[in-house]
Amino acid sequence: MKSMARFFDFERHHTSMTTEVSAGITTFLAMSYIIFVNPAILSETGMPAQAVFLATLFASAVSTLFIGLFANVPYALGPGMGLNAFFAYTVVFALGFTWQEALSMVFICGIFNVIITITNIRKLLITAIPESLQHAISAGIGVFIAYIGFKNANLFQFTVSADNIISVNNQVGNVANGEVTSVVANGGVLPELVNFTDFTSLITILGLMVTIILIMRNVRVAILIGIAFTTILTLIFSDFSFSDINFVDNSLGSAFQDLGTTFGVIFTSEGLPSLFSKPERIPLTLMTIFAFSLADVFDTVGTFIGTGRKSGIFSQEDEDAISGGDGNSKMERALFGDSVGTIIGAIFGTSNTTTFVESAAGIGAGGRTGMTSVVTAICFLLAAFLSPLISIVPPNATAPALIAVGIMMLSSLRDIDWENFDEAVPAFFASIFMGLSYSISNGIAAGFIFYGLIKTAKGEAKEVHPIIWVSIVLFILNYIIMATI
Repeated sequence: MKSMARFFDFERHHTSMTTEVSAGITTFLAMSYIIFVNPAILSETGMPAQAVFLATLFASAVSTLFIGLFANVPYALGPGMGLNAFFAYTVVFALGFTWQEALSMVFICGIFNVIITITNIRKLLITAIPESLQHAISAGIGVFIAYIGFKNANLFQFTVSADNIISVNNQVGNVANGEVTSVVANGGVLPELVNFTDFTSLITILGLMVTIILIMRNVRVAILIGIAFTTILTLIFSDFSFSDINFVDNSLGSAFQDLGTTFGVIFTSEGLPSLFSKPERIPLTLMTIFAFSLADVFDTVGTFIGTGRKSGIFSQEDEDAISGGDGNSKMERALFGDSVGTIIGAIFGTSNTTTFVESAAGIGAGGRTGMTSVVTAICFLLAAFLSPLISIVPPNATAPALIAVGIMMLSSLRDIDWENFDEAVPAFFASIFMGLSYSISNGIAAGFIFYGLIKTAKGEAKEVHPIIWVSIVLFILNYIIMATI
């Protein structure tokens, strides 16, 4: 016990083993909803839900343990909200990559983030992008995942007339009679609320209300309780019986078998080799990886500064080290640990692993050292025995969690000067348009392009960093290639 106190330096951080253990458990409970939400999102791509469940736990545990021991900070990592949605709904569904290829992108993103963390590239990347756009990107991800939550809650329905249909089953013009697998329509599609005759929608709304009330009451496990509450009500009204659970197919042993499907798949022919097998897709691939990295980097930096400043975990010198240190500051070690976490997650089989803002719950409970992270990591490993419960959590049960997290991420909008039209236009496209276009990468691209356009129109093109100009050219080139494929 004394050796651990010396290793984590409890005395200098004014903490104790009891406080650190309590803080670690608190952090786990605050972010434990991810072990249900992440499999629900990524399994839509065809990934085995049980495999994603274990990948989520192991990636979170290993990366959290690493950052605790290496950087001695009380932070926990897990598959990032927004980044998992980007993985599924943009990269796989919208852009047409397989989930194996998407995991390969995550792996490359992790390698890229490690490189920019230990070199001066990180300084250039962070200082190149205006602060208003950084805040807009963070808020835009919140809009995006909240919209996904509303869709998963079945609160929206869409009406389209025959005149507005562009193609059916990817065929333009007359289509032979048969099963309809996809319909593409123009802007004539009208979204509207459902008529609330479906119990699923009503239950989800009730679950959302409970979640919001609990968050307002500062209940640390509010989101997890919301998931459990919505799940129980949904199962009651669906005539569920626990005898319906197949404890053999959903056992921990079965989950480990499924993990073999995702673990290391990036190193097979379906992973990295497939990702770069088509030359015409390489620009799209590179821009998607760039979008992954941007969202990951600024999400992590924002979490560290936002939670570490008030608590004293990071000093002003640590924050200054973001834009150029010697690699030995606590902040730089934490950023390195976060980047390594993404690599670990990709190998196990999950989307970008990033530092969770819910770590603030443990910090608020007194956590000040890496011991908090060690305890959280142990909790993730113990959660593996919850594997059979994953199969009974319905999709609508995670909708309140998505909406609640999205609302909290919108707080970044307050740091944007909306009365300054020069700043408001790029920020709008990087945030609100991100949700409207149902794509994180499209939001980032539009924000960059309009930022460059406005600066050029004002005769201030020289103020735009070369990295932004290169990104703008690549984004435009990517759209031209997509239009001609």
